[in-house]
Amino acid sequence: MASYKRILLKLSGEALMGDQQFGIQPDMIDHFGDEIKDIVDAGYEVAVVIGGGNIFRGLQASNLGIDRVQGDYMGMLATVINGMALQGVLEKRGINTRLMSAVPIEQVCEPYIKRRAVRHLEKGRVIIMAAGTGNPFFTTDTAAALRAVEIGADALLKGTSVDGIYTADPKKDASATKYQNISYQEVIVKELKVMDQTAFTLCKENSLPIIVFSIKEKGNILKILSGEKIGTLVQ
Repeated sequence: MASYKRILLKLSGEALMGDQQFGIQPDMIDHFGDEIKDIVDAGYEVAVVIGGGNIFRGLQASNLGIDRVQGDYMGMLATVINGMALQGVLEKRGINTRLMSAVPIEQVCEPYIKRRAVRHLEKGRVIIMAAGTGNPFFTTDTAAALRAVEIGADALLKGTSVDGIYTADPKKDASATKYQNISYQEVIVKELKVMDQTAFTLCKENSLPIIVFSIKEKGNILKILSGEKIGTLVQ
């Protein structure tokens, strides 16, 4: 596996719920903080994009009779809340952190500016990029792919509840087998649900490797960066 120096870590909001139905479970946000601290201490430059599905998803809006665009902005604000929580646990661990938002909220975070984000990384700060792309109709997966390309990340690490990409949903199909490596083309042909199509196309067009792994396993991120074959590599 190639060596990576600057990575973008995509964390789902749902993972923050732990075994709850909603919100942020203290054990999970602490786990995220510990995992990120380990890789920062090891000398890696770390950017994080976090979802908001533990609080609100834009797609829920129609069920509430709310316009999709309005719902998507609500989802963006949910990611800012998660970003603030993650910043809090990282700073408690002594990690210099900047929260940057694609939707300006001056009282709580910086606006996302590409050059400023890169400068923070160069100075050893962790950057948390919230509010998705700042536009409705785009997922936080797309935001992760876009930001990774913008800041010149060497890889996009997508932490999920599953330990990689399978031939079918392993929760529904006991015969599903895991891919160790897979090409972008195979993912497209087999219609595997790695990310949404926009996010995936961005990674493919910019030759950005994607590693899908279980965020629940302690030490996984550092193991991946140390060269261990954890999860599934898409390139």
